[in-house]
Amino acid sequence: MEDILLVIDIGNTNIVFGFFKEDELIFEWRISTDLRKTSDEYALTLRQALDYSNIKKSEVKEAIIGSVVPNLMPTIPKAVKKCLGIEPLIVDEKIRTGIINKYTSPKEVGVDRIINAVSACQKYSTPIIIVDIGTAITFDYISENKEYLGGAIAPGIAISSEALFMRTAKLPKIEIEMPDKVIGDSTVSSMQSGVVFGFIGLIDYIIEKILEERHKTKDEVTIIATGGFSYLIAKRSKYITIIDKLITLDGLKIINDLNRND
Repeated sequence: MEDILLVIDIGNTNIVFGFFKEDELIFEWRISTDLRKTSDEYALTLRQALDYSNIKKSEVKEAIIGSVVPNLMPTIPKAVKKCLGIEPLIVDEKIRTGIINKYTSPKEVGVDRIINAVSACQKYSTPIIIVDIGTAITFDYISENKEYLGGAIAPGIAISSEALFMRTAKLPKIEIEMPDKVIGDSTVSSMQSGVVFGFIGLIDYIIEKILEERHKTKDEVTIIATGGFSYLIAKRSKYITIIDKLITLDGLKIINDLNRND
């Protein structure tokens, strides 16, 4: 029987459970983030994931958690302990990562950004720009020497679209999808144009300025997109060349291996 590793990525919108057997992600389970749920409820959700995937509890020997939602810590770790009887490793500013965090205050960096940086450094050539297009849009730069230098944070596509709906009297709630043209001929298509093409422009401009600041051309830097809206945006970007939806789950596995295999 091969041991299985459980990795848990706790985001503002979703929680993703990933199960690795050796280096292969064999199952992924995604649920909505809910601050109201108890550790018992999350333990039940985890049990459902195991049942659905035909993974036995006894096969899961290790777990690691990366979270950007402090209020779910220690709820999720307790759920793991209740369901699996194991103590999960928690990603924080003290954990070994294999990269150098050059942020002025390293503990201020969201662990998701560090996890992504660790993953990217192992999977791709440096220097690297990572654009995580999720609840927020984060831009991260990793140098040739695997130094995490920081980046930029912008509001996400969904929350910006939601703000248009919530803060105006006549604009409707819209589906976020690629419009056929920039000049919309209805309120919905006009909003979709402004939101989608606007964020493509925002993302490309910030990438452009990062390249200028680091005195690099786009061919000298690996530029990666991840996150829920990465496919929508990246195919229209002038700079993004790689879409990696698994970068965070892979990063959690890499960090677990680095800290467990002494």
